[in-house]
Amino acid sequence: ESNSGKEELSSEEVASGEPDAPLEAGEPEDSEFEEEEEEEEEVEFDLDAQIEEFRHQIEEDPENCVHHYNLGEALAELGQSEEAQEAFEQALLLDKDQAFSAIIHFGIGNLYYHQLMSGIQSTVVKSSVGLHSQHRAGAQISSVNDDDYATPLREFEAAVQDLPSLQADEEIMEYISTNVPQQIATVYYKWASDLFDKARQIDNYGDEVKDIKKGLKHLKKTIEIDPNHSQANLMVKYGKKMLQEGFSIYDEYGFVAKEIQGTG
Repeated sequence: ESNSGKEELSSEEVASGEPDAPLEAGEPEDSEFEEEEEEEEEVEFDLDAQIEEFRHQIEEDPENCVHHYNLGEALAELGQSEEAQEAFEQALLLDKDQAFSAIIHFGIGNLYYHQLMSGIQSTVVKSSVGLHSQHRAGAQISSVNDDDYATPLREFEAAVQDLPSLQADEEIMEYISTNVPQQIATVYYKWASDLFDKARQIDNYGDEVKDIKKGLKHLKKTIEIDPNHSQANLMVKYGKKMLQEGFSIYDEYGFVAKEIQGTG
């Protein structure tokens, strides 16, 4: 019989601690470097051992959604995204009363989030956003697929919706309630940033103004969650200025590639 809803998830039960936990501040001293390398090797070995343990737990208790979730987290840590997603999806199916669905949706959302951040968009320098910039062919965003952003957002928003029914200890509750909104804010910021960069490509595709306006709407959502998001606030100023004054895009040789008229 499923244990879903009949137990509380504790931080010790989670596969690899808190998913995407923040790194500790500070860099290791040179004298500690070799020791840290050895520790990293041990962590990788332990992760493989954990995966085997979680698979064994699933064989012993296949209806327990926590085991499938733990397996998903461990597989995600190893970069095995497809297998991790299968484990997470199975965990959701078994979590009939949504006792753990908030953290499961968070895990799935992070899979999509990391896929998004490792795409072509991640190679574009965001600090170049402005009224004037130079672009080299092949080093710019020329298209933005809404589903790439909407999919992780849907999972993170499901995590927020299911948070009240999450049966977990205080540490996990605090981690999820703090980090899910932050991930949502980051995805909206990235979506806006990519739309801005798409508008600033060399080719004139006709929807530059539309994409800047759409980007501003996404930035508004980022700032609603994180009012002190400095990059988002700066991009709002740039975006409004681009719409009002228009903007020019230059090629790598310094010639005007296209001009977008402003509203005055």
